[in-house]
Amino acid sequence: MPYAFTNKKGVTYYLHSREVKLRGGKMQTIYYFAREVRPGALDDVPAGYTVVETAKTGMPILKKA
Repeated sequence: MPYAFTNKKGVTYYLHSREVKLRGGKMQTIYYFAREVRPGALDDVPAGYTVVETAKTGMPILKKA
C-alpha cells in the first residue's frame, strides 16, 4: 500500500520516487507527491525525512529531519 498523506483540504496525495540523470551524468533520487498512484510509488517515507504541508497551498513536501 503506497504511503498516503491527506492535507487540511481533504485531498489525498501519494509519495513516489524516481531516479533522474543530472547534466553531469550523476544519478539522483527525487521524491514527489501525486494525487493518483503511479509507477514508483513508495510504501513509506524515506529514512531521515518527514512530511510537512505547505501553509499557502496545502501541498505535502518532504523535509529533511
